[in-house]
Formats: sequence, structure tokens, C-alpha cells
Amino acid sequence: MPRFYFLILLVFASVISLRTVAQNDSTTKVNNGKVVLLDTIQPKKDSATKQLAKKDSLIEKKHDPHKATIRSAIIPGWGQAYNHEYWKIPIVYGALAVPTSLFIYNNKWYQKTKDAYEILVNGGDTSAIDPKLEGLSPETLQYYRNSFRKNRDYSVLFLMLVWGLNVADATVFAHLKDFNVSDDLSMHIQPDYNISTKTPSLSVALNLRDKQHKMLPSSF
Repeated sequence: MPRFYFLILLVFASVISLRTVAQNDSTTKVNNGKVVLLDTIQPKKDSATKQLAKKDSLIEKKHDPHKATIRSAIIPGWGQAYNHEYWKIPIVYGALAVPTSLFIYNNKWYQKTKDAYEILVNGGDTSAIDPKLEGLSPETLQYYRNSFRKNRDYSVLFLMLVWGLNVADATVFAHLKDFNVSDDLSMHIQPDYNISTKTPSLSVALNLRDKQHKMLPSSF
């Protein structure tokens, strides 16, 4: 009978020990003969993932000249803002203001001289003529009308030219954003001697390279 109780206690102790070992196996890992807690491995994996994500975020984004071109074509100065050249925006709008004001001025007087000319030729109400145009002959009004119309058309062309220069400026300087203008640019001057002509000479080599996008080293 004592042997029977002893056997029951032995089986019970074996079950408890097996459960304890199973729990330990779920939280440990053997690595090169050493027991390593799995709870300590998982944070390392999470840390590695975070480091990779941080490294990807540190990669310098390439400046897109196409975006600068499209934005500057839609709204003058928008491409310069994309290039971070904000000081150029007042210059762009100042240059656009000149042909715009010329267009408004010439178009206004074109309409007035045109109406005055038609009134005098067709016999309309002379009171509708602008006071500054009173007393002018139809020939003079016709001359002024043609001059104001020509100047108005030229102002439109000038406006388109300035708008195009605004787009070209944004495009060119957007391309130069990724061009290497650092101290790494090198020019080598090497003396040489031509045996056939027996004359000295100099060879010049200029090294131009695109800017290299560098990635910060990881900590693991």
C-alpha cells in the first residue's frame, strides 16, 4: 500500500515537471548551447524593423523637374516655390504686371477710339465720345485705334514671353537641384610633352558628377 501511494506521488510530480518544462520551452530558445529568452528576441526584431523604416525615411527624395514645370505653367511662381526659391516670386509677378497693365491700358483706349471713330463715320451720338477724343478727325481716330490695337497685341505676346521664361526658369533650376555644385568638383591640369613636335602642352580634365544621394548608416 505505501508503494502504491509512492507511485501516485511520483506520477503527479512527473506531470507537474513536464508542464513546467513546456512553459519554459515556449519562452526560451537554445542558441549555440545557450538558453535565450524569446521575449528578449522579439524586441530586437521590432527594433530592426524600426531601424529599417527610419533608414528609408532618411533617404533624400529626388527633386522632380517635371513637377516644377507643370506647377509654374499653371500658376506663375509656383514652380519657384517648389524649388524653394521664394525670392524669385515677387520678380515673376513684377515682370508679369508690366505686360498686364499695358494690355489693360491699350485695350481701354482701343475701345474708346474705336467707338469714337464709328460714331463719327456712321453718324451716331457724339456725346458718347470720350472728352479727351473730342475734336479729333476720323482719320486721326483711326490711326490711334490701330496703334492701340497693335500695342495691345504686343502686350499679349510680351505676357506670354514672360510666362514662358517663368516656366523655363523653374525647369532649369529644378534640374540644377540634383546637380553637384559642392567642393567635390575637380579640375586636373597636367603638363605633357609631345615627342613628335617636341613642344610642351597642358591637359585639362574637368570632373562633373551628379549629386550622390547618401543614406545614413544604420546602428546595427
